[in-house]
Amino acid sequence: MSYAEATQQPKANALVSQVTLDSPLPQYTRVADAINAIPAQHSGTWVIEVQPGIYQESIIIQTPNVHVRGVDKKTTKFVFSRYAGQVIHPDTDEVFGTGRTATVEITASNVHLSNLSILNSFDYPANEIRSQEDPNRVSGTQAVALKTAVTADKTFLDNIELWGYQDTLYLKGNRAYIKGGLVAGHIDFIFGGGTAFFDSVDIVSRKRNTGNGITGYITAPSTLNTRPFGFVFSNCNLAREAGVPNQSVALGRPWHPTTTFSDGRYASPYAIGHSLFINTYMDTHISLEGWTSMTGKTKNGGIKYFNPLTDARFAEFKSHGPGAFQNEARPTLSDVEMLFYSKASVLQGWHPM
Repeated sequence: MSYAEATQQPKANALVSQVTLDSPLPQYTRVADAINAIPAQHSGTWVIEVQPGIYQESIIIQTPNVHVRGVDKKTTKFVFSRYAGQVIHPDTDEVFGTGRTATVEITASNVHLSNLSILNSFDYPANEIRSQEDPNRVSGTQAVALKTAVTADKTFLDNIELWGYQDTLYLKGNRAYIKGGLVAGHIDFIFGGGTAFFDSVDIVSRKRNTGNGITGYITAPSTLNTRPFGFVFSNCNLAREAGVPNQSVALGRPWHPTTTFSDGRYASPYAIGHSLFINTYMDTHISLEGWTSMTGKTKNGGIKYFNPLTDARFAEFKSHGPGAFQNEARPTLSDVEMLFYSKASVLQGWHPM
């Protein structure tokens, strides 16, 4: 049977496979090569189908109107290992920083990813259990699986699994729609100043090997106060891996990124992060208070604690499950207020399929 006869999917423009397929389409062994070969002036959506396999590479999608689709998210995996404190070249002290660690980075508009897994395979657990005196212990352990850059818009993640530990999903771009699939991590693992609507996504908190009390944070939004929507979770499932203690994970904390202004470099007062959980199931790992504070740098170089109730826009609506506590530390929206946060409102005229 030929490739064309075996698939019922809309026709692809190119294939990525680790074995040769019986197909007239252009074939590549690396995802990045297939993306780099997209014609600059193509019409419609350029579809790249990726066959099962583990693709060890870093991928940047800079061309608009692209659909990268896997065959099965359990067998089609993009994997790369890089962490923020990793030195770029041994002759310099320059490190990658969080923003350059992503396994997949999207800089263009109208990019659609479906039916695949994306992992940053930096071994956070192994590093975490090393002693402070161990020369092999590293700092700067942020390691992004997927990033949307500020230039990205209309990013559609359809049935995608994103795996990491600290800083798994970095959202800086405009509208993103995440439908189904999974996002896994532990520290600030969904973060940034972008806008995203999460629809029926499994949000999985991962085990830490050190620490007591609150050891995990699901969101760390840095939404500008001029942007009405940050991260909106609808009908999602807040789950945990084995070993994550009860009441050890916060729904989020307010990230005020250190920013350069005319009068100095300090935590941005304009980043009033927005996270909202709508009709979402919360397991027992979610903390009683729900939200927690986060520190930032002051003008004089000191430390300031940002309050989740006054320095952010955090709320819930009809949370349920054993972690869905109701108290003064967990703001809730009314039925009338909820009308503002529909999927249509958040996506602002964009209707992903």
